Amino acid sequence: MDDSRSPGLAHCAADPELITNWVAGWAASRGTPAPVEQPWGVYMDIGNERLVGRHVLLRADEATVREAAAAVTVPRTWLMVFAEPDRVAAWLPHGWEVDHSETGHLMTVDLQATAPVPPDGYTRMVETRDRVTYVSVHDAATDEPAASGQASVLGDNAVMDRILTEEAHRRRGLGSLVMRTLADSAVDAGATLGLLGATPQGRALYETLGWKAHSILTECVYQP
Repeated sequence: MDDSRSPGLAHCAADPELITNWVAGWAASRGTPAPVEQPWGVYMDIGNERLVGRHVLLRADEATVREAAAAVTVPRTWLMVFAEPDRVAAWLPHGWEVDHSETGHLMTVDLQATAPVPPDGYTRMVETRDRVTYVSVHDAATDEPAASGQASVLGDNAVMDRILTEEAHRRRGLGSLVMRTLADSAVDAGATLGLLGATPQGRALYETLGWKAHSILTECVYQP
């Protein structure tokens, strides 16, 4: 990642409360079981072929990483560590590796309502089910999907998730439309803080909307 060593971010310790709030909101958004507390953090049961489950560590040090990794026996179980990938890689025991393609950033923003309007040629649908709001944007002429996203609201926190703009519809402001629409819905539901896990590519968009990178998050997978 081209920005993982920036002085303002590389040594930024993640706030355990932010982490647990984000994890709980992510699980609510995806409809997975509630996270389970572990000595080193929380465990999320994901249950698919590529990602069996994920241990999210609340401390980023060698002892914690090794303790959590030693408890894993099932391949395709993941660790999420809030520290630089190179540091984490040096702590991993045999059978583990850092997946740089999945490593990103935990980001936050103070939510504000902005009443965004779809650009010409597009329609927008908003639906809320079980505390999760879904936004979809379609091409008005063909009705093909153009962009989408969702957010869960738990108390004061809104977790943005699955933000996607189809390749043929990029650079038209649709990602911003989705994010702002989700923020408006979250504010209406009483949320004041937005949280999300961003890829390096997504981070650039979110920063234009006022989001701040709180910490690097490194993904590691057990593949013996």
